[in-house]
Parts: sequence; C-alpha cells; structure tokens
Amino acid sequence: MAHHHPWIFISGILGNILSFMVYLAPLPTFVRVYKKKSTEGFESLPYVVALVSAMLWIYYATLKPNAFLLMTINSIGCVVETIYIIVFIVYAPKKARILTLKLLLVFNMGALVLVLITHFFSKGRSRIHVIGWSCVVTSAAVFAAPLSIMRSVIHTKSVEFMPFTLSFFLTCSAILWLVYGLLLKDFYISLPNIVGVVLGTIQMLLYVVYKKFNNNIAKDHERKQPSPIVNGKNINHIKASNIHSSSPQVSGDIEVGRDENLYGPQLEHSDDGV
Repeated sequence: MAHHHPWIFISGILGNILSFMVYLAPLPTFVRVYKKKSTEGFESLPYVVALVSAMLWIYYATLKPNAFLLMTINSIGCVVETIYIIVFIVYAPKKARILTLKLLLVFNMGALVLVLITHFFSKGRSRIHVIGWSCVVTSAAVFAAPLSIMRSVIHTKSVEFMPFTLSFFLTCSAILWLVYGLLLKDFYISLPNIVGVVLGTIQMLLYVVYKKFNNNIAKDHERKQPSPIVNGKNINHIKASNIHSSSPQVSGDIEVGRDENLYGPQLEHSDDGV
C-alpha cells in the first residue's frame, strides 16, 4: 500500500521542515516594516494568495486519507501568513490597507463559496477533483510570485532582492513535495511542485549568472580606479618598489632605516590602499 511507504513519511517530514523555512523567509522584511512603521511599497497580494492556498490545502487534506503531513504544514502556513498580513495592514498606507482588505474579502469569499458548493453539490471523487484543481491553481500562483523578482534581476542585473538561500530552500521543498505526491500517486500534489522545481531552478541559475556578472563589474571598477598619490609619488609604484627592492631605500624621499622591520612600511601602505 502506497501510503505505508517509509519514503512518504520521510519526504513529508522533510517537506514540512523546508516549507516552514520558506514561510519564515519574509520575516526580515516584516521586522523591517515593524521597525520603520512603513511597508515601503511592498505588496500584500502574494501573502493573501498564500493564505488562501494554505486554507484550500487544509480542506483538501480532510478529503484525503493519510494526509496529516499536508495538513500540518498548511496549518502553520495559515498562522504565519495571517501574521504577515496583519502587520502589513497595520503599517500600510490607507490605500494599500483598503486594497488588502478587499483582496482578503474577495479571495476568502471565493474560497468559502467553493467549499460550500463542493460540500453540498459534489460527492466523492468529483469533490476531490474540484478542490484539487483549485489547490493546483492557487499553488501555481504562489510559485509564480517570484516571477516579478526574476524579471527585476534580469532588468537590473542585480541579485540583491533574490537571496540564493530562499531560492534553494524553495526548490528543495518543491522537490520533496513532488516526491511525496508521486509516492502517494496524487496528481494534485505533484503538479504544482513541478512548477516550483522549474521556477526555483531558474532562480538559482539567474543568481549564479548575475552574481558572477556583478563580481566582474566590481573587479573592473577596482582596476579602473585612479592610483592614489602621496608626496607627488604613485603609491602603487611605492608598494611595488617596497616589495621587490632589496635596498632599504623605498622611493624618492621615503626611506626606511636598516634596523627597522622591512615589513612594517608594506603593511602600512597596504592598509592605506584598502
């Protein structure tokens, strides 16, 4: 029997752990919002969608046998996303606050209507299919949220707002839930996580490419910096003379006594050049 396979339990537990870390990824952002008492232009839509997705997955888990691990992580997700949304509403400007409340009303009413319709007018497998596809759509929307960040990375050629650790944990979490769904032979769990694996992999590749690009730009910038001048002398030339010459005379009118540590001036000049 598929649900007794030990790898189902292992992948589910590991999926819970990594998904929990993904849920906590925006925490520094909301700590900053709390400290600055401002949302600084952040949008609430991804968190509202994530909340509705977690609620639908909880309902889906109640329709499936042996889906306890699916229920635990999404229950945690509901609590975490609710806290994020409350913090956002408290510190957002009036226009953004009203928009967030409208989004909450629309999405939650939509989810409630869907649950009521399937509860009273759908039975058995048809109910699972309706809720399952709803979970697939909302999960795909959650995974699609980083697309705007990926577009920003390509446009600005900067990975500042796409940390590698988040992309890594997102991808690993999607892989584990994909395995979990495949072992359970549950199409609705597997499908959105295929999207998650693909998008997470693309994010990591973008990070590697543009991080290397940024490093190369930084090195070119350093090479193009003008050499500092000390007493009319090129300090880089002084450093080179100091390193390669065996004479206690450094250059020009800068001199080191024979009884002094020859490495002292080199260290001093190196500190000036940093």
